[in-house]
Amino acid sequence: MLAHVRSMTTVGLDAIPIDVEVDLNPGLPGLTIVGLPDKAVEESKERVRSAIQNAGHAFPMRRLTINLAPADLRKAGPSFDLPIAVAVLIADEQLQPVPLDWIFLGELSLDGTVRPITGALAAATDAQKHGIRRLFVPAANVAEARLVRGLQIIAVENLHSLVQALREPNTLTFLEHEPPKTSDEALARVDFQDVRGQEHAKRALEIAAAGAHNILMMGPPGSGKTMLAEAFAGILPPLTYDEMVDVTKIWSVAGALPQASIVTERPFRAPHHTASHIAVVGGGQWPRPGEISLAHRGVLFLDELPEFPRSVLEVLRQPLESGSVAIARAQGSLTYPARFTLVAAQNPCPCGYATDPERHCTCSPTQVVRYRRRISGPLLDRIDLHVHVPRVPHDKLTGTDASEPSRVVRNRVVAARARQRERFADRNIITNSEMSTRDVRELVTLSDEAQALTNQAVRQLKLSARVYLRILKLARTIADLEGIDLITPTVIAEALQYRPALTEQVL
Repeated sequence: MLAHVRSMTTVGLDAIPIDVEVDLNPGLPGLTIVGLPDKAVEESKERVRSAIQNAGHAFPMRRLTINLAPADLRKAGPSFDLPIAVAVLIADEQLQPVPLDWIFLGELSLDGTVRPITGALAAATDAQKHGIRRLFVPAANVAEARLVRGLQIIAVENLHSLVQALREPNTLTFLEHEPPKTSDEALARVDFQDVRGQEHAKRALEIAAAGAHNILMMGPPGSGKTMLAEAFAGILPPLTYDEMVDVTKIWSVAGALPQASIVTERPFRAPHHTASHIAVVGGGQWPRPGEISLAHRGVLFLDELPEFPRSVLEVLRQPLESGSVAIARAQGSLTYPARFTLVAAQNPCPCGYATDPERHCTCSPTQVVRYRRRISGPLLDRIDLHVHVPRVPHDKLTGTDASEPSRVVRNRVVAARARQRERFADRNIITNSEMSTRDVRELVTLSDEAQALTNQAVRQLKLSARVYLRILKLARTIADLEGIDLITPTVIAEALQYRPALTEQVL
């Protein structure tokens, strides 16, 4: 008998329907899987055999041929275990045929328990595009699948309970869309009020959070750069529903999603400087999302920036500009979103004490220049805020002066983001940092004095066109924090002070 069950496979962030066909014929017992399966799919024959038997059902002792169509598309991962098992039981007439608008996904353990899979949210998101109305997923993947509206979700604990439910379809329990539970308070290990001093750096981080601008902090060891970066996560606005779906989908496809959970906080990714460019950007023989995609709509923190290989730093240039990364391989190309805020930190020299008034720098001028040249000019151009983070005096560390908590700063950031959301209501952008040249020309209005100051700065500092646009975007964010529409000379002056040409004068 021939049985037909449908499943899905992920290609990048898209899910494509797969027809699982099982043909049961007389002959010597055997099981063959065709349709360009990878090793994990090939091994499913043994998992399916044991799962069916240990779930209390008979495995047919005849010749089985399993086809995964379309045959020219590579099938990867163990998510085909469950549809194959269901199709085998239908072919052996232990189950009645199921409608083709039902999708089955799940990995089987040898005792018939259904284990979680990757890409469940991608399958749920794309299911409706293909006319799918019911999705059978492992119980551990239900939370992410229920993010999608208008789809009936069935949680599958084990193969035995699924077979019993399919024999009596009226007993199936459907789970509908459930909005995620979120908190107004951001989770961060460090609060702004725990960081003594560094008011200038805190202000820069507030601007970076309000407009999703990239920031580089330079200072001696122990000045608090890493602590400030960790506190930065606590002032970011909450994820919107659409952002939550996008981020959770990426994490699900990458296999980084916590079990039975979804991403409700903005990601904070901090890869070590020994990470390869494939780990950071994504790729591999069969491309997977990298750190910059896992940081989508969140933060990518690169500590000790000059210690990262040049190959890693240079591949960041295109994603920083476009908000996505295109990975091309012989088998095809994929595009992953990568709209992240870069927070980087570095020492001013190899020994770290070139700007420290209390410690003597042991580096030669040549060593300092060589160290700083590890970061190319084009990459520095894409960083909006360059901040000097000096050593904090001892009396401030032991003092009782209280600074603003992250909660207060976050409220201002949320208010600034609300102004941007209203401004960009009819445009396909979210923050000021995403504005195109046309957006800047139409939405950023400078007073005559502010325009004159900007023109003077461009001439004297020899700023590129890209830097000029970034200064205007930064000024727009500062004005949003102040609650004003017209860009004033004061706002332009603050935006200009974060350029490296002025920051290096401090160093």
